[in-house]
Amino acid sequence: MVGVMAIAGTQGDPMNKKEISLIERRIIEAQTIVPLIIAFGKKVGLEQAKAIVQRNNEESSRAYGGQCAATMGSNLMANLAEEVASWGEGGVLEEDILEHDERTYAFNVTRCLYVERYEDLGVRKFGYCLSCCRDNPFVEGFNSKIKFARTQTIMEGAPYCDFRYTLED
Repeated sequence: MVGVMAIAGTQGDPMNKKEISLIERRIIEAQTIVPLIIAFGKKVGLEQAKAIVQRNNEESSRAYGGQCAATMGSNLMANLAEEVASWGEGGVLEEDILEHDERTYAFNVTRCLYVERYEDLGVRKFGYCLSCCRDNPFVEGFNSKIKFARTQTIMEGAPYCDFRYTLED
């Protein structure tokens, strides 16, 4: 496929080349990073290698949260909900919205194409450190007064992911 890989938070290519979706980016990353995790895992242990990748993804996600808030010009719950909702565009996530107001955004993800694609690649056991781990740090970077809670993920075998965002006083 001819195109550029748009980096989160940057503008598209001025030559109008096709940007790839977030899920496509994550699949390319998985195909590149999982072999490295496995190779490093042989030297330092698989769990340690996964933890290193997870920390890196968390740090970049925190920075991306700050970039998103700056780009949007606001870090209110409505702005957060807008960005988070974009992650599921195109049917990537099926969600049940439970509550959405200026202080709370709560929903359950009942189907996750990330899980399915990682499963197809045989790398689901790496899915949390590749994708799911990014959610809390993103919120920390976006607005430190918004707290994120999730007790389960489909990636880890639960029937749904429970996303809960709450604005503290």
